[in-house]
Amino acid sequence: MIELKNITKKYEINKNNTVTALDGISLKIQEGELVVLKGASGSGKSTILSLIAALSKPTSGEVIVDKKQISKLSDNFASIYRRDNIGFVFQKYNLIPELSVKENILLPLVPLNLEEKLVEEKLQKVMKQFHIEHKAENLVKNLSGGEQQRTAIARANVNQPKIILADEPTANLDKKLSLHFIEILQELKSEGKTIVVATHDPLFFDLDFIDRTIEMHQGKIVE
Repeated sequence: MIELKNITKKYEINKNNTVTALDGISLKIQEGELVVLKGASGSGKSTILSLIAALSKPTSGEVIVDKKQISKLSDNFASIYRRDNIGFVFQKYNLIPELSVKENILLPLVPLNLEEKLVEEKLQKVMKQFHIEHKAENLVKNLSGGEQQRTAIARANVNQPKIILADEPTANLDKKLSLHFIEILQELKSEGKTIVVATHDPLFFDLDFIDRTIEMHQGKIVE
């Protein structure tokens, strides 16, 4: 389902300084797999997520999702691809503090111009699934860390994407809330989602429902 073919990603800091985030990596992720990308900060984990989400383009190589090369999509088509395929759970949630829980969750649906009844059905489904319906009208800035995360997960799933990407999802959570997030991951996997998690949290490394753990170091996959 997801294939990275000989990917190199370089960032130019200035004219005389280039950083190599990914160095000629290749990776295949099958439909329905839950894959954990393990490694220290700066190892290239988040860059892989960004490429799969078409938030950035590789310097060289190909990113293929569902047999379509997404690495050369224009910005407009990349946005459509993300809207239709990707649910992204960011480390810092990327919620809008001055909007309510409901308004934040609904943001991915705005460009679709769906009927109001369908929008409400989608909203109620994910709020109930991720146990945040009782906070629907609350402003995000007034939520606890765990409530903000559940809001972010609901937003990532409101359009029923096939792929869930999570970037250091437990970095701002205590152990109890981290374990709750892991339960949510297991539920999403049982629904057939393809899930890629970038993390250095050891809680993820010995879970029996994870298909593979891939270690990253300095932009390379550790064999």
